[in-house]
Amino acid sequence: MSETPILTWGKTRILFAMATDQEYGDELQKRIPPLIVGVGPVEAALGIGAALATAQPLPDLVVSLGSAGSAKLEQGSVHEITSVSYRDMDASPLGFEKGVTPFLDQPATIPLTPMIDGVASASLSTGADIISGDAYSAIDADLVDMESFSIVRACQTFGVAFCGLRGVSDGAEELRHYGDWADYLHIVDEKLAAALDLLKAQLERPTH
Repeated sequence: MSETPILTWGKTRILFAMATDQEYGDELQKRIPPLIVGVGPVEAALGIGAALATAQPLPDLVVSLGSAGSAKLEQGSVHEITSVSYRDMDASPLGFEKGVTPFLDQPATIPLTPMIDGVASASLSTGADIISGDAYSAIDADLVDMESFSIVRACQTFGVAFCGLRGVSDGAEELRHYGDWADYLHIVDEKLAAALDLLKAQLERPTH
């Protein structure tokens, strides 16, 4: 594995994680070198887990960023994740609440503390399936993605702070082909970069 890319903003050492190169547009390329963890909960868990297990020293913060779907929020808008759930987990036949991982001391929805002033917040649901059209009616979160829950759990395991940023790439209409997702990625790239600028300014602000 190549060396884990970490930047220092102010006194904070940050690992930036993204699912895919397709989301790593021109504006983000000017600002950060991300770790590409792969698409879906399994690949994300493997990617971020391996990076954190081998990072010496550990980063202070993981910033997870990329695209998400939403039938509620404006297409192209960017939001900081304030809670995350795992929609694939369902052990309810054994008496566990849907979304709760058995024998793990975690709620179905994990609350997260927002970090960035000036960025709208949103709840998020993670799963291995792409949500489109009527499938949104079964999701009570604002956003859907395929990686964030895995990255949150890895950060909890290694004692690293987490910040999640997602730009809405799709959801207003049913997905029919690759372009329905990809067409908004340049807008998401620009707005994610602007959110990172806010975070950087905040972390580098003098404390006295």
